[in-house]
Amino acid sequence: MRFPSSFAGTALVLTGFSNGLNILMNNDDGFGSGNLRELYKLLKGAGHNVWIVAPALQQSGQGGRSDFTTEANLTGPSQYNIIPAGEPSVGPDPMDSHIWYYNGTPAACTFMALDYVLPKFADFKVPDLVVTGPNYGTNLGPFVWTLSGTAGAAYAATGRSIPAIALSASNKAVPYYDVNSTSHAAYRVAAVSLKAVQGIIDSVPEGSAILPLGYGVNVNIPPLDADYSSVPIVQTRMTGNAETDEAVPNPDIPGTFTWGNIRPLAAGVNTCINGDCSLPGETYVVGTGRVSLSLYTVDYTAPTRPDTTEIMTRLSGLTGWKEDSS
Repeated sequence: MRFPSSFAGTALVLTGFSNGLNILMNNDDGFGSGNLRELYKLLKGAGHNVWIVAPALQQSGQGGRSDFTTEANLTGPSQYNIIPAGEPSVGPDPMDSHIWYYNGTPAACTFMALDYVLPKFADFKVPDLVVTGPNYGTNLGPFVWTLSGTAGAAYAATGRSIPAIALSASNKAVPYYDVNSTSHAAYRVAAVSLKAVQGIIDSVPEGSAILPLGYGVNVNIPPLDADYSSVPIVQTRMTGNAETDEAVPNPDIPGTFTWGNIRPLAAGVNTCINGDCSLPGETYVVGTGRVSLSLYTVDYTAPTRPDTTEIMTRLSGLTGWKEDSS
């Protein structure tokens, strides 16, 4: 991995994190996800103090939508019937008081954790790090990134000044109670996720920030075989070979449409405007069997390049508009 020199920034300064971090976990696949709970166990085993606040039900594709339930109680059972209908819309797992569910979107779960669960019930109020996922299915490229609830849960934390790592993998959904061996796909995903998360933590010099203010990390994991422990991690950018959607007729219901994937190689979603354009795209890297690690920032405004100057010159001619030089 290689990181920009700005990683010595001042977002969250750590003192003595070798004793473990206070970590909040979340996802969009639901609080009963096998991937989520396997990584939860591994992070705890690595010495971290870990709490989960994740959706009561599967909430994929919600992006950064922050939707809070208007019902005080669950109107139906939670994922995998862990919590019965009629129980409060937010509460702990009956088997683990550090695992909480909330009947809202992933971003809403991040806010519920920061503003309700952790301050009232945990032994810390603000986590050192937020880890979301590992998601079922990769979240590759800038368009899919905006759709992912796992991503939304991460950048909700980044916007609240907390460093975040979003993790996504290529395995299929499975309940946590079906993961019963280290050869299970969910365990393999969790082990590689731990390698990425712990590697980022261990790379931070004493007294420095995990990530600069406003930065986060997007990690995507390819299909894993028995040699998963040696899979390389490559620093990437989101653009490059990325896919976006198109509307296609639905053959099952005439007159309706569904989505399909297209990959515009040299336009729109794959235009490198900011950052290091020499980095490989994460879609390509995962497609070649490696783990991708892309940095993101929540400041995606006002790009600086020759095109920007030309645009601002044109806008300066608009009536009532002038550049603020203050």
